[in-house]
Amino acid sequence: MEIIMIVLAGILVSASVYLILSRSLLRIIIGTSILTHAVNLLLLTMGGLKGGAIPIYDKTIKQYVDPIPQALILTAIVISFAITAFFLVLAFRSYKELGTDNLDEMRGVPDDE
Repeated sequence: MEIIMIVLAGILVSASVYLILSRSLLRIIIGTSILTHAVNLLLLTMGGLKGGAIPIYDKTIKQYVDPIPQALILTAIVISFAITAFFLVLAFRSYKELGTDNLDEMRGVPDDE
């Protein structure tokens, strides 16, 4: 099961890098969002997908689940949501001011004709 999760995270990373390297600002934002999902998936996989009880002390339970990766992922989700919201507002404002979301047109790079 962990191999499938690692392969899926690799596919998500490759798709996000492809989107980040594009010229459209909206595609870059979607790529960064997908990249954060891939990192969250990798953190979950690195924590191990083993079974166990909840991490509350009980005399009868011998194996517990590690709560640290889940806490890290929860923090990463909140941070990625805030960054994505900031990027979307920034992209909307730049589109409203400049009339384009193409990065080359924002920089003023002339077309190669």
